Amino acid sequence: MSDITQDAYNVTAEELRQFIERYEHLEAEKKDITDQQKEVMAEAKGRGYDTKVLRKIIAMRKRKPDEIAEEEAVMELYKAALGME
Repeated sequence: MSDITQDAYNVTAEELRQFIERYEHLEAEKKDITDQQKEVMAEAKGRGYDTKVLRKIIAMRKRKPDEIAEEEAVMELYKAALGME
C-alpha cells in the first residue's frame, strides 16, 4: 500500500474502533441501568407493591393523556359489549 492509502486506512480503522468502543460502552451502561431497574422493582415488591401494576403505571406516564383516555373509552365500550361492567 502507498503511504497515502495506509494513512487513510489507519484513520478509518481508528475511527471505526472508536465507534465500536463507544457502542460497547453504551451497552455496558444500558446493562447497568437495567440491573438498577430490576433492583428498584425487587425493592418495591419487597415492600408489598404489585410490580406488574407499577410497570403499567410507568408505561402510562410516558403516554399522552388523550391516548390514555381514548384507550380507556374503547376498553369500557368492549367491556360493556361483553357484559363485563
